[in-house]
Amino acid sequence: MTRLGIALPAGGRRALAPTAHTLADAARAIETAGFDSAWAFDSIGRGFLLADPLTALAVAATVTRRIELGTGVLQVPLRNPVELAQRVLTTHLVSGKRLRLGVGAGSTAADFATLGLDFTARFSRLSASLGIMRRLWAGESVDGASLGPVWPAALGGPPILIGSWAGSRWIERAAREFDGWIGSGARSSWRALREGIPRFRDFGGKRAVVTNVEVDLDCATPSPDGPDDPCDLKCQRGVARERKSSGSKNPTGISSAWSSSAMARTTTRSGSCQVPRTPPSRPRTGT
Repeated sequence: MTRLGIALPAGGRRALAPTAHTLADAARAIETAGFDSAWAFDSIGRGFLLADPLTALAVAATVTRRIELGTGVLQVPLRNPVELAQRVLTTHLVSGKRLRLGVGAGSTAADFATLGLDFTARFSRLSASLGIMRRLWAGESVDGASLGPVWPAALGGPPILIGSWAGSRWIERAAREFDGWIGSGARSSWRALREGIPRFRDFGGKRAVVTNVEVDLDCATPSPDGPDDPCDLKCQRGVARERKSSGSKNPTGISSAWSSSAMARTTTRSGSCQVPRTPPSRPRTGT
């Protein structure tokens, strides 16, 4: 099954500054438009202000009832795992278990420098923190720290999706130890996703998500969509329809997963798509 999501307008380098009602109004609009999910992203210290993703999703949760709410992705090593576990449980609770926690080690050294943290230790911190958080969500005590008794409505915490490069060893862990894999359309190519998705499937993975898919259906000149180009829909509607129907140019099938809703509804510049488990009828690889 293919599902489509879109990013909440939570600030950023090229975005308008949000107001008191921006997040709530956008969340309502996303759900009303028929999207399946809303996503929030994570950065600090890059020369622009972005809303805290868990806070943004908690706001969205209070004004919606159906859509899933995801982080794409949250940089776990930037936080204390005990404090982060508490915040995640709170968002998971107020969303009625609709939170989908996309996590990653981070790939921007400036974020770590801003907080005085060791960028080179990020992968070990991610692994250790996820283990601690899962135990805390289950009501266990970890080195004297405990969140118990955990609220019954949030016990166990949300599903965890691992954000990683297609060739990373984390893609195997995403499939075998966690609840899914997140790849970046902006930071990956069609080829990387085409190779990463079947690799994830071969390890037994079920849920694959592509985030940071830039959408601009008023773009006069279509963006390139060769195998080594970023995954995006920066093209006019007619070209987007062609990309949707073309299984040969982009054999992952991801483009068609975006196009139907993107052409009809989207007014923002980025979103996410979840790649179907079962291959479509026409030949494609990586779905």
